[in-house]
Amino acid sequence: MTALNRVPSMMARAGTASALTLAAVGGSIAVPGLAGEASAATMATKALHIAASKKGAPYQYGATGPRRFDCSGLTLYSFKKAGKKLPRTAAQQYNKTRHISAGHRRAGDLVFFHSGSSVYHVGIYAGKGKIWHAPKTGSVVRLEKIWTRSVWYGRVS
Repeated sequence: MTALNRVPSMMARAGTASALTLAAVGGSIAVPGLAGEASAATMATKALHIAASKKGAPYQYGATGPRRFDCSGLTLYSFKKAGKKLPRTAAQQYNKTRHISAGHRRAGDLVFFHSGSSVYHVGIYAGKGKIWHAPKTGSVVRLEKIWTRSVWYGRVS
């Protein structure tokens, strides 16, 4: 039985959400009406893995990689390597994403930290309430629990 013949039975057993996860991690699967979403999920998953691969890289204000980063420099670098161009700053990135609710967030979405209406920080959602980010001077790229409720979510498409 070929991999293509196994897909329908895999989807029947696993469900559509798992099929999207399968597509996001490198499987190729055709789900009617969801091709764009699966493609975006694949790109976002790649960006997430690229950000994670930079664990321990030093923070440097204004840096966009490949060895040092600030917060939006890490997201810019990660998505660029995954095939999507983002603007430079966290606020500009927020304005270029499709805004989504916390209930619809998924791994690879951007997490924007704000004070009032001003965005001041960005990271990449890793799931389970955690983000990959470049926090501040004297720190390094790391996985960290989201520490506030003052966040907005954006999906890169």
